[in-house]
Amino acid sequence: MMRIRKNDTVQVITGKDKGKKGKVLHVFPRLGKALVENINLAKKAQRKTQTDPKGGIVEVEAAISLSNVMLVCKQCNKASRTRVAVLKDGTKSRECKQCGATN
Repeated sequence: MMRIRKNDTVQVITGKDKGKKGKVLHVFPRLGKALVENINLAKKAQRKTQTDPKGGIVEVEAAISLSNVMLVCKQCNKASRTRVAVLKDGTKSRECKQCGATN
């Protein structure tokens, strides 16, 4: 079971963006990386096109390692570790280790 999925809120725990929170846009499980909104921005030269006649240098999100982000609990609003809890109907769910809330 993946610890971090698309649309989760995560907090960066190390690196240049330490302490920032953002929403996960895309997860790359084989690479162990994720794209997070407004985190790990890189400058990219954008060519002029008909859809973007201005062009120039733009900032885009670069992939960040999953080991550098931590899931933010929806209930206690803190970055915390999670455990896998098996519910009564047999399905698996992520559970916050600090407050016990299921995500």
